[in-house]
Amino acid sequence: MNILLIILGGISLGLGILGMFLPVIPTTPFLLLTAWCWFKGSPKLYGRLMSHPKAGPYIRDFREHRSISRRVKAVSISTLWLTVAISIAAVSLLWLRILLAVIAAGVTWHILSFKTKK
Repeated sequence: MNILLIILGGISLGLGILGMFLPVIPTTPFLLLTAWCWFKGSPKLYGRLMSHPKAGPYIRDFREHRSISRRVKAVSISTLWLTVAISIAAVSLLWLRILLAVIAAGVTWHILSFKTKK
């Protein structure tokens, strides 16, 4: 079972990292899943993840306070809308443009629904 949790955590980490660059893929849920999988499957990997200078505090803050920093919110939403705008410009189908805008609006609402870390 531990090996499956380690593998699932690795896949989740990869998706979380991908989500840092592709705004349609959420970063936080995948990093939280990685932390959970590695907490259960490999304390060593969990310790390395939580001691990472960027990911560790990010995961800890979110788990403890359910909050996102103002900077992370701003960067996430800006990147999201920039890439969605480029995608909308590149697509000719009206329904797909509308779908992209609706997804972006939903993701924006989701990000803004969390408390802002002070």
